[in-house]
Amino acid sequence: MAGQQFQYDDSGNTFFYFLTSFVGLIVIPATYYLWPRDQNAEQLRLKSLRRVHGRCLWYRLRLMKSQQSIVPTLKKAALLFGWAVFLLLAYKVSKLDREYQEYNPYEVLNLDPGASVSEIKKQYRILSLKHHPDKGGDEATFMRIVKAHSALTNDESRQNWEMYGNPDGPGATSFGIALPAWIVDQKNSMLVLLVYGLAFMVILPVVVGTWWYRSIRYSGDQILISTTQLFMHFMYKTPNMNMKRLTMVLTAAFEFDPRSNKEATIRPTDNIEVPQLIRELGNINVKKKEPPFCYPYSLKARVLVLAHLARMEVSEELEEDQRFVVRKSPAFLQEMINVGCQLTMMANSRGGFHAPRLVTIENCMKLTQMIVQGLQESKSPLLQLPHFEEEHLRYCISKKYKVRTLQDLVSLKDSDRRSMLRFLGEEKYDEVMAVLGTFPHITMDTKLQVLDDEDSNNITAGSIVTVTVTLTRKMFVVFWSQEATAAAVAAKEEEDEASDKGSESDEGEANKDSPSERDEDSDKQSDTEVDEVAGDDEEEKQEWWWLYIADRRDQTLVSMPYHVCTLKDSEEVELKFPAPSKTGNYQYSVILRSDSYLGLDQIKPLKVMTRKKLGWDTFRF
Repeated sequence: MAGQQFQYDDSGNTFFYFLTSFVGLIVIPATYYLWPRDQNAEQLRLKSLRRVHGRCLWYRLRLMKSQQSIVPTLKKAALLFGWAVFLLLAYKVSKLDREYQEYNPYEVLNLDPGASVSEIKKQYRILSLKHHPDKGGDEATFMRIVKAHSALTNDESRQNWEMYGNPDGPGATSFGIALPAWIVDQKNSMLVLLVYGLAFMVILPVVVGTWWYRSIRYSGDQILISTTQLFMHFMYKTPNMNMKRLTMVLTAAFEFDPRSNKEATIRPTDNIEVPQLIRELGNINVKKKEPPFCYPYSLKARVLVLAHLARMEVSEELEEDQRFVVRKSPAFLQEMINVGCQLTMMANSRGGFHAPRLVTIENCMKLTQMIVQGLQESKSPLLQLPHFEEEHLRYCISKKYKVRTLQDLVSLKDSDRRSMLRFLGEEKYDEVMAVLGTFPHITMDTKLQVLDDEDSNNITAGSIVTVTVTLTRKMFVVFWSQEATAAAVAAKEEEDEASDKGSESDEGEANKDSPSERDEDSDKQSDTEVDEVAGDDEEEKQEWWWLYIADRRDQTLVSMPYHVCTLKDSEEVELKFPAPSKTGNYQYSVILRSDSYLGLDQIKPLKVMTRKKLGWDTFRF
């Protein structure tokens, strides 16, 4: 009865098959996901954004990164090296001889299949005389010839060959292991044991332990669990949270504490620079002893956020820390909104405590806008535009123009707008109009219905109401005169030609940060108008929106905020909520808030009239 036989790869052939497959499984997906984007395409993309965002901080940082970073080069080198190894192994495998071939006695005797017995015997005599060991032939070759002759002339051997492919009958089933034989060699036993012990007793536990430690510390949004618990504690403790208190809670996040996050830093110079900023900012509740607001990391983060909102200049060291705090803040505010929604749902289902007020959740959204634009709550939304300063607002809010919002500025005639903004000059005016033309204009249409009811327009008490909101996104249409448009196009072409001829010098000027230039350029404060949250390693901030239904009279959420992250041209969103249990007329509001722009929020009234559900107890006889 045939048995089983396991063999290690003495020749090393099968090991190369295994190694080639293993390297290919790594190199091919890695190339697809990690191959850097073409730097020329990135330069062209930055060049196209230069006119609108050339003065923005994120643009200058991105420009510096595209010039100085060697990471793409290292990635390409590593991937090319991987492909070189893969191709070398594939070439090696293609040159390997086939070790296992089907046994064919006709091939051994150099005969065509179906040869007669006389031809077999004649060929056997010729080959045996040539390869007989006594005649100087090879013994192994002679034995194969004898075996082949026996298989074709002996009835039993022929039958074994036809049935099992072997004249000797069924043999042991051989299993090859694609590992070299030296692995199980006794001489190498200690080395192999050491490698196995290092891999499975040291490296694997460390990797699994690190993953587990990180997974229990961070949420799915890569926010520390302790930070989420901190937000939940204070939102539960203070349901009605004003902007000052909200800023304190935000900057108490443990990601800003160097003991919890290696990215956060506390510098020796903070003892001098932070108190100086505190004096310039005024009252920021420094004397409040409530932990963790009184901790140094929380106080520093709060000062940096408030200085960012006030567009105050800080030192280079603090500016780096400020970018870190500002870059993290939008994600933390989104986490606070999520926590507020969870507490609201718990209060609605269980009761027993007060849910966060609507003003608290809306303040989180407003603070996100303020941080992205670097503006205080009381400031005019016109300061989001480049070259606009506080002293320029008096021209806009005068009785003649009465421009207080971006929409008011867009609706002006070009002649009136040019007259009002004559303090800018032609070049700066064109830049302002270019930026204004990138602001989104959203239209919102709503449809109220009950989907699961026979009469979808009849809202009964307790039914699930669906509000279908259709969002249409366009850009602000700024009306220029034909002469102004032609001048803007000509200026843009001249600027592009100049950047082509001397891109290095232009880019160098864009990255200057000398004190003399800051004095000459009065637009330093407006450099943050698009987005300092981008940081050193991220691209420009993408606009997102919150869409929700609220009862503004009772200051409660009716439907949880839906985060619209993919709005390009048009998007349809369904908001669902249970109709009130009591019949009557209810006045709600459908609210759309931006997470990036001030002054573009929209509120649309929603009237809900509930009726009593008809049943057998309704009829009277």
